[in-house]
Amino acid sequence: QVQLVESGGGLVQAGGSLRLSCTVSESISSFNSMAWYRLPPGNLREVVAIITSGGSTSYVDSVKGRFTISRDNAKNTVYLQMNSLKPEDTAVYYCIAEGRKYYWGQGTQVTVSS
Repeated sequence: QVQLVESGGGLVQAGGSLRLSCTVSESISSFNSMAWYRLPPGNLREVVAIITSGGSTSYVDSVKGRFTISRDNAKNTVYLQMNSLKPEDTAVYYCIAEGRKYYWGQGTQVTVSS
């Protein structure tokens, strides 16, 4: 069973930064893509950023220019660098691996205070 473990969430003031990490129990090179989703309080889940096995990236419009997704294949880890955080970025952030099926981590809470 593939396991994904997120870390790096926490409480930060608006304008601050956090870096989320997602460590996977097997080679991330074997997955078609890795992604970060978020679930804001009282809102629907949305995809935040995706990185393919080839290294292509895409972002939801609301985080473009502020968030950066990256991967370290040697460490089986995917990162989400979040800068200039806003209160509306408050959510539980989940790491997802897309292979023959989708694998999810347990989530990490990010809270941005105004």
